[in-house]
Amino acid sequence: MTQGPLDETAATTAAVRDIAEIPAVAVIQAAAVHLMSAAAVKCGLAEDSADVPGAELADLDEARKLITALAGLVTAAAPEIGNQHARSLRDGLRSLQLAFREALPYPDAPGEGPGEAFTGPVS
Repeated sequence: MTQGPLDETAATTAAVRDIAEIPAVAVIQAAAVHLMSAAAVKCGLAEDSADVPGAELADLDEARKLITALAGLVTAAAPEIGNQHARSLRDGLRSLQLAFREALPYPDAPGEGPGEAFTGPVS
């Protein structure tokens, strides 16, 4: 059974209503968690599975981009979402920045790591 134009319109309207009910803080946190998860995998922190060791999934160039995007989001959103919500995001970001630094064969200079333009040097 295929959906007709009226069914698609009703589905779109329902989706918009669902989104409208979600607080901005929840949307920001969800976006941050997705960036954190992707960055962790790209840093080689994924759990080993029977098929693929987590380290084989590492891609530090991609991790750098994700961590920088996360740092920008967390820095920009912190004043809007409040300290109680921002604190856990900052902690996760810092952990990723440190994991990235450890994964590099030759660490970046202080202040040159991913996201450090937004957060300052991480050590």
